[in-house]
Amino acid sequence: MSGDTLQLIHHQVMWTRLISVVEEQAQALLRTAFGSVVREAGDLSAGVYDTGGRMMAQAVTGTPGHVNTMAMAMQHFLQRFPIESMQPGDVFVTNDPWMGTGHLFDFVVVTPAFLDGQPVALFACTSHVTDVGGRGFTADATSVFEEGTLIPHMRIRTNDQLNDDLLGIIAANSRNPVEVLGDIRSLISSNDVGVRRLQAMMQEFSLNSLDDLAAHIFTASEQATREAIAAVPDGRYRSSMTLDGYEKPIQLEVSLQITGDRIVVDYAGSSAASRYGINSPKCYTDAYSVFGLKCVIAPETPNNHASLQCFEVHAETGSCVAPARPSAVTARHVIGQMLPDAMFGCLVQALPDLTPAESAGSIWVLAMSGNTDMTRADPANDFNVMNVGLGGVGASAHTPGLNTTAFPSGVGGIPVEITETESPLLFRHKEFICDSGGAGRMPGGLSQRIEIGNTDDVDFLVSAATWDRFDNPPRGRAGGHDGRAGTASLASGKKLVGKTTHCIPAGDALVVELPGGGGFGDPSERDQSDVEADLEAETISTSTAREVYRLPDDSSKA
Repeated sequence: MSGDTLQLIHHQVMWTRLISVVEEQAQALLRTAFGSVVREAGDLSAGVYDTGGRMMAQAVTGTPGHVNTMAMAMQHFLQRFPIESMQPGDVFVTNDPWMGTGHLFDFVVVTPAFLDGQPVALFACTSHVTDVGGRGFTADATSVFEEGTLIPHMRIRTNDQLNDDLLGIIAANSRNPVEVLGDIRSLISSNDVGVRRLQAMMQEFSLNSLDDLAAHIFTASEQATREAIAAVPDGRYRSSMTLDGYEKPIQLEVSLQITGDRIVVDYAGSSAASRYGINSPKCYTDAYSVFGLKCVIAPETPNNHASLQCFEVHAETGSCVAPARPSAVTARHVIGQMLPDAMFGCLVQALPDLTPAESAGSIWVLAMSGNTDMTRADPANDFNVMNVGLGGVGASAHTPGLNTTAFPSGVGGIPVEITETESPLLFRHKEFICDSGGAGRMPGGLSQRIEIGNTDDVDFLVSAATWDRFDNPPRGRAGGHDGRAGTASLASGKKLVGKTTHCIPAGDALVVELPGGGGFGDPSERDQSDVEADLEAETISTSTAREVYRLPDDSSKA
């Protein structure tokens, strides 16, 4: 075996080990987080960077919205704090939406790693915290100044000593100060775990620098990504997508130019920024646009600085996908998490058999609180909790869509028992909705119905900030039917709309029915035995089996 081959194997072993380092970093965050959306749903990211601020590896655990924005956020830290100015024991923090991960609820924490007194890498992690003050988790604000406390790039630890003044400011502006401080400390601890594991790895492999390993990672990743792009037919592909929006519908206009091994996305013509907090900062737009492209074009290539740099995203400043300060951005999920489907609308023209139907997109964050009168304290009804509702995923040419799965965010569900423990709320129902997935040769994923009431005889609030697809359900592909549209109401019957905040009266309950995934292909081509199995599992109704899937009467069950 040649020396070059041995060196290549050595680099691959170290690369795999580096991924295990950041995965342990992420798991440390999961194990120590206070907030249920992090601890239970995995709404976080973790990664390691070279001393130039280029992401070498990310943890498998984490969301694209966090990981891909954090990959770009490191440069903002280094502009403020050059690597030469950093010392062992330093930790830096920000929750700036435009220079972090898109809204104030995500804190990005950066820690330099040293070996023998020299900086060798940087670790970063981020997670969603429950409350940062302001109006809370709602799309009702009209500027970022109303949405909470913005922390610019700052040192939060120096010489291993925490900045208690900064922590005091954060705590004083949160309705959940213990939880928020616990989450920030867990972020810091997570990076510390990464630093220790990296130091052990470098000592084991007798490394005093990661430069050679970084060069190998970046060269291999860029080559693989560009080869995958080059395999896509050249051309300009366009698509349009309409979202419910807040004060009016949002129109997304997308142009995808593929030339050789280069892809340029352009959102020219998309709607102007909303007056309310549903806008997607450019960093978040880039994150989910590139994720959508990689899902179809290069799903097997590692996600790092080099592979991300193969894609270029343009958007007009002041648009809903590149809002200018101080636009409101809390519910950036509404637009940002729909962007992979916008990418698919272009890619289906080039790769029709590889591009899935549309999914529910934006997760429905169920941010619920008990004090409906913010002008006075009410300790007996003082709670502030978060759960999530997950819709269906679009089907592909060869696979049915996943049921109640968060695509593209990838977060998990929060067990109802957790929310019930943290509040007086009771989940009365949580169940699949029959016929909610779009019919097709491959059916879309099912959505769910959730009903929540208060065991105390008082009102409670719920924010509909991220609820969308009431009017624009996930579209099917290649003859597949659209998924079911989302709905929301009181159990007593009154219909609720998306985006704003609703008061659920005492004795009543909140009912949400999430969107289902779009189907793929002509339903009449679905295998009859699969239709019979769906009917037996009660995921489709008898009428759908007969009228849509053309199942003979003697095969269907009453």
